[in-house]
Amino acid sequence: MKRGITKREREVTDIDEIRGILDRGKIVHVGMIDGDMPYVVPMNYGYTLEEGKLTLYLHGATTGRKLDVIRVNPKVFIEIDTDIVPFKGEAACQYGVSYASVMGEGIAELVEDVEGKMDSLNKLMITQTGRSFEFVPKMVTGVTVIKIHISEFTAKKRPVRNGAELG
Repeated sequence: MKRGITKREREVTDIDEIRGILDRGKIVHVGMIDGDMPYVVPMNYGYTLEEGKLTLYLHGATTGRKLDVIRVNPKVFIEIDTDIVPFKGEAACQYGVSYASVMGEGIAELVEDVEGKMDSLNKLMITQTGRSFEFVPKMVTGVTVIKIHISEFTAKKRPVRNGAELG
């Protein structure tokens, strides 16, 4: 079931604007369920957004809690935010924070093959640095690569009101 955005006026549907949010964000918060408790971990990411399909690429150690959790339950929820600017108002309820964000649910997959790892890590580096890098098999054997297929996502933004930035 697809859930909508409560404040429709903040919804972002333009694919180029969504790409801009993903390019500026740099950190994804990945939510998982560990037993009966939520578990969230912030990570660097790379992405592809092709024909409306969003895929994230993450990397990390070869052991650890997030891998244990993903192996048991690969369902995840992601959140990326950027452009965070607090703003002021005349009354307390007029203060707030501007932002842009992408949120979605998906399935995490551990990338096992060397070619897939090298491709995924290059996508991560392009997102993080704007540059493409070459990887050799020896470089990728010591890391785990996680590929998240996002089945549904939404994007939204709350712009800064003119002259209202806190300073």
